[in-house]
Amino acid sequence: METNSKETSTQEEEQIISRERREEDTVLDRNLRPKRLENFIGQEKIKDHLKILMQATKERGEQLEHLLFYGPPGLGKTSLAYIIANEMEVNIRITSGPAIERAGDLAAILTNLQPQDVFFIDEIHRLNRVVEEVLYPAMEDFGLDIIIGKGPSARSIRLDLPKFTLIGATTRAGQLSSPLRDRFGMVSRFEFYSSEEIVEIVTRAAAVLEIKIDQSGAAEIAKRARGTPRIGNRILRRVRDYAQVKASGIITEKVARAALDTLEIDRLGLDRVDRKILGAIIDKFNGGPVGIVSIAASISEEIETIEDVYEPYLLQLGFLERTSRGRVVTEAAYDHLGIAPKKGKQLKLTP
Repeated sequence: METNSKETSTQEEEQIISRERREEDTVLDRNLRPKRLENFIGQEKIKDHLKILMQATKERGEQLEHLLFYGPPGLGKTSLAYIIANEMEVNIRITSGPAIERAGDLAAILTNLQPQDVFFIDEIHRLNRVVEEVLYPAMEDFGLDIIIGKGPSARSIRLDLPKFTLIGATTRAGQLSSPLRDRFGMVSRFEFYSSEEIVEIVTRAAAVLEIKIDQSGAAEIAKRARGTPRIGNRILRRVRDYAQVKASGIITEKVARAALDTLEIDRLGLDRVDRKILGAIIDKFNGGPVGIVSIAASISEEIETIEDVYEPYLLQLGFLERTSRGRVVTEAAYDHLGIAPKKGKQLKLTP
C-alpha cells in the first residue's frame, strides 16, 4: 500500500510539472484562452511581427502566409493560432502530425477548407513522410496531385484547393525536413516567460476561475512555474485546492509556499524528477559528462521526456551543460542541491 501511495504521488508531481497537454488542460485552456492578440501576454517580438503581417494581409485582401511556431511545449503556440484565426475572422481546423496517417486523410481536410482558413498542425515534425510530400504542392501552389488507378493505367490529376494558411507547431524544429521548413514564410521561436509575465497570466486565470489570490501568492506560483503558462495555471489549481482545505481559501505567499512544498516543487520550480536527473548524474556518473541514453536508463525515464520536458529548463537555469562528451552538472546545481562536489571534480568542461 505504501508503494502504491508513493507511485501515485510521483505521478501527480510529474503531471504538474509536465508541459504536455492533458484533457483537463484542454478544458481549462478553452476557458482561459484570450481571443485577441492584445490580450495575449508575453512573446512580444512574435506579436509585433504578427500585428504587421496581419494588418498588411488584411489590406491586400489575401490569405496569411504559412507560419511555423517552435519551442518547448506549454508556451502558447496553440493559443496564438486560435487568436490569429479570430483576428483574421476565419475558421480554424486543428489536428496533429500523428493523427494524419495517410495522404487521403490530409486531402479530406484540405478540400473542406474555406478560402483564407487557418489549418493548424501540432507536432508537425511527426508527419508521415508520404503525407509531408503531398503537403508541399498544397502549401506552394494550393493544389493536390492525386493518383488514380494502378500500374500502366495510373494517371495523375490536380485538385485545386482554396488558398489557406498553414500554421505548424513543433517542439523539435531540428527534426523538420528542409523542404517543409523552407515553405513557411515566417518562423518564430517561443521563449520561456519571465516571472512578471507569469504573474500576469496567473492573476488573469485566477480572475476567470474566481480564485481569490493576492499579488504575493501569484508571485510565489510564478517563481515555481518554470517560465511556462501551462504549468503556472496547473499549479494555481493545485494551490487553490490546498487553500480551500488547509487555509481560508485565499492564496497568499504563505499558503502558496506551503502548498508547493507539500507537492515537493522547490523555489526554482524543480520537482522530484529534476532532482532525480541531477542526482543520477552526480551520484552515478561523478557529475558527468554522460550521454542522454545513460541518464534515461539510470532513472527509468524516456529520452524524449528528458530532452523535451526537463532538460530545457535545467539548461536555462545553468544547472546542466551540454558538451561534446555529454551532459555535465554545473557548480550552480551543486549549490542549489546543497551537495559538495567531490574532490578533484571538474565542474565545467569545454566542448
